Amino acid sequence: MKPKHLVLLGALAAVGLALAAPPGSFVARPSVDIAQQSEEPFASIKEIKPLFYCCIVHKGPLTDISGVIGQLVQAMQSQGLFASIRGTMVGVYYNSPGQVKPEELSWEVGFEISEQAAPKPPLEKKSWTYPIVAVAVHIGPYAKVSETIQKLTDWMKGKGYSASGPVLERYLNNPMQVKPEELRTEIWIPALKK
Repeated sequence: MKPKHLVLLGALAAVGLALAAPPGSFVARPSVDIAQQSEEPFASIKEIKPLFYCCIVHKGPLTDISGVIGQLVQAMQSQGLFASIRGTMVGVYYNSPGQVKPEELSWEVGFEISEQAAPKPPLEKKSWTYPIVAVAVHIGPYAKVSETIQKLTDWMKGKGYSASGPVLERYLNNPMQVKPEELRTEIWIPALKK
């Protein structure tokens, strides 16, 4: 996953993420912690309210992410959807480079939007319907997010949970405004108690 995150950093900067969303739109979504307080502040199990997002669906190598983000921003701008943004930029990853060939990778990138928003092609409106997720926040360069995903997966196994859906990444701050070591990426993995 390293190349994806390096390319994503450049792509976010290139499309001017800070200009794409109205002030205050990058807010944390409320969630409810349903696990007991853990000795490990690294992660928790949370109940998540439904999340709607507008995205570009893509099949192909993660090196395509810069172009896909460009398509996303251009389509949202032409459709007047920036006012519908209700949260962060997200990436949803259905498989990983360790599982399939680069041309078979299935992923999407988009923005959290209002339930009432009605994007048109090439955009798709999707909803995140996994109510229980394991959550961890990666602090640092995008190139190291895959390490946190692995650590979260191991944490889940140790707590008696298995992954039951794709990985969702929420990009909590803007790479144009903070240093790489200050980047915050919230990771959600749908969790099913064994």
